[in-house]
Amino acid sequence: MKHTDQSQFIAFDSPALPVTPVLGLPLVNAKTHEVAQAILAPGRKTVAFFNAHCANERARTPAYARALRRAEFVLPDGIGIELAARLDGRALAENLNGTDFVPALLARAAKAGRSVFLLGGRPGTAQAAAQRLCMDIPGLRVVGMRDGYGGIKRRQDTIDEINESGADIVLVALGVPLQELWIDANRHAIDADVVLGVGALFDFLAGNVRRAPGLVRRARMEWAWRLAMEPRRMAKRYLVGNATFLARAALFAWQSPERAARRAEAMSAQRVLDIAISGAALLGLALPMGAIAMAIRLDSKGPALFAQTRTGKDGRTFKVLKFRSMVTDAEARRAALLATSDREGLCFKSRTDPRVTRIGKVLRRLSLDELPQLINVLKGDMSIVGPRPALPEEVAQYPARALQRLKVKPGITGLWQVSGRATIGFDKMVDLDLAYVRNRSVWLDMLLIALTFRAVLSGRGAY
Repeated sequence: MKHTDQSQFIAFDSPALPVTPVLGLPLVNAKTHEVAQAILAPGRKTVAFFNAHCANERARTPAYARALRRAEFVLPDGIGIELAARLDGRALAENLNGTDFVPALLARAAKAGRSVFLLGGRPGTAQAAAQRLCMDIPGLRVVGMRDGYGGIKRRQDTIDEINESGADIVLVALGVPLQELWIDANRHAIDADVVLGVGALFDFLAGNVRRAPGLVRRARMEWAWRLAMEPRRMAKRYLVGNATFLARAALFAWQSPERAARRAEAMSAQRVLDIAISGAALLGLALPMGAIAMAIRLDSKGPALFAQTRTGKDGRTFKVLKFRSMVTDAEARRAALLATSDREGLCFKSRTDPRVTRIGKVLRRLSLDELPQLINVLKGDMSIVGPRPALPEEVAQYPARALQRLKVKPGITGLWQVSGRATIGFDKMVDLDLAYVRNRSVWLDMLLIALTFRAVLSGRGAY
């Protein structure tokens, strides 16, 4: 298989797997079941995991960097890699850390009758890990074990034992980068279809190292747990290493040619205006917004915030945030209410919408339900001024002319909002939005922001 930064898919006998470059290294960008299926498909494969520590080792160890490039699958592992991807404007489908992924892979392998060999760890650790795996995965065949100390010193004996066992999968737990260097040097002589470097997996399975509780793992703070459990050993890796990694990821994202256009946009006068206004407003309105959230929770069951998929600039979708002004099952009831819309055209609006809560009516009348969108503005999904973000199903029905609304970021306020909001039909709304797109400027934005206060106080078209 050929790896380049421009790679889009890894293809074997199973469906192709997408890859996404992170820090210049193509990482598998798919869900656990898809990756497991591809790894167990016919053919010889080497699998590596890539986390923040791996990225630091890769930068200072050329042989390790070459080993990663030669691996057929490199899987994203941990919050650090997810952050690096986001800094570069990319998204990863799943965190495929070895401690969770490898047991899932072996469960699938057991059903297919595949066998596994465990190599690495202190004497006795591989045996304890094998016992745990066999308890957790019915039908798993462990056909050999060898420790990573004296047991691995005799290279040829180790390879002969692996091959004589007939193992289909070999797990190598020697730590980064030693395991990848060992695999890269010896892969040609190992008959097994799949060889994986699995880091500290055996220690977790054997109980030598206690894994973080589920709540900590879901919060993506497992690194902090490991630091607390082994502060002396892990301090350099996590405190110094994480800071080094984040600096490296930020520098890589800044230097990426693909980010040049986004940086230019981010530094524009209108973006500066967006950041200044949204940042100041969020600081100044923190207490009132907290009071609104409490009122929503007291008025009706469900969360205070509501996130909904909307279409933004150039057709990109994002999650728009609002204070919840409707009952929690409002989306499911929308289709039944479309015929009651008071508004001409595609966009649904009903003055008597039964889904709106008591506090929701007040929030809508004063446009307070839109306040959380200041967070969308700060993130860069929206601007203070622009066309309102539409639902994807509405955009799918747009005539060609209306698609020009998507040439700019959607906004919290705009020409439509200050001109009557829901009292204006769809075609007239498009006329106003396109006029804004053609004539947008900082000065026009400032004028529309000023006019917004008048529109909010009048309440015209707000329901």
